[in-house]
Amino acid sequence: MDTGSRKDKTKPKETSVRGDRTKQKSAQQELKQRQRAEIYALNKVMTELEQQQFEAFCKQMQSQPE
Repeated sequence: MDTGSRKDKTKPKETSVRGDRTKQKSAQQELKQRQRAEIYALNKVMTELEQQQFEAFCKQMQSQPE
């Protein structure tokens, strides 16, 4: 009968461990989504800056006499 009671005691721990793992996976997924959003935002800003610099360069090249 001792083995039966031992099994009952391990099940709540397993459930707790599974819940912790699920929470960790969820947290990791949220972190990845947040990082991805930040990367996309940074990429947009960098693309806009590059475009501005290119336009400024084109204007400078047009204004220089040959």
